[in-house]
Amino acid sequence: MKLTVVGCSGSLPGPDSPASCYLLEAPYEDGVFRLLLDLGSGAIGALQRYVDLRSIGAVAFSHLHADHCLDLCGFYVMRKHHPDGHWGRIPVYGPPGVAHRMASAYDISPDPGMTHEFDFREYDGRPVALGPFTVETVGVDHPVDAYALKVTAGGSALLYTGDTAPCAGLNALAEGADLMLAEASFLEGEDNPEHLHLSGPEAVAVAREAGIGRLVLTHIPPWYRSDEILKQAREQFSGELHAATPGLTLTL
Repeated sequence: MKLTVVGCSGSLPGPDSPASCYLLEAPYEDGVFRLLLDLGSGAIGALQRYVDLRSIGAVAFSHLHADHCLDLCGFYVMRKHHPDGHWGRIPVYGPPGVAHRMASAYDISPDPGMTHEFDFREYDGRPVALGPFTVETVGVDHPVDAYALKVTAGGSALLYTGDTAPCAGLNALAEGADLMLAEASFLEGEDNPEHLHLSGPEAVAVAREAGIGRLVLTHIPPWYRSDEILKQAREQFSGELHAATPGLTLTL
């Protein structure tokens, strides 16, 4: 399984990165299956640097804030109106109401909404099979319906926190993961609100408890510097540690 960071800016696109979007690729049948984790504001343009958009096999949203889902609107336009013809449907997984939310975002009627382009499906607690990937989900602590996702393929597992404060569900899902892609939106020591996001040390605590030796910190807002977040995490983590940057590629 290969991870490519497409966008990693927290809460809104920054001067150097789109908002959240992560590309996972793994061998499947006679080719490669490509799964997107989130498709936030600004990401659809950057994504085209890495892959032909026709090759995307599925999308899985962590939640439906704009910085994690809004560029599905542009993907919808491409799939519907490309001069080569309609591209058909691919699965799009998300929280309850995902189909209606995305139709509203593009200001179209929910019937049919985007359902000719996307096969919308809602998380129900059961693992999801998408090509070579198995996706497990758990609800996490955020102001809207939000999920952490553990994606397994070829015997390796990636944990993506989505947006969350520390919570028991995240800790449980982290067990058995090889790499943790963790939001780190807060600086430790600031007057941070509860039930919203993680700091770098809080992400480290989850990784250490689960025995995860590889950690990528992401979703850092433009008003913080990634080296500040990374420094706080490094003081408590001895494993492989990265701050996400567009184009960062890691193999599991």
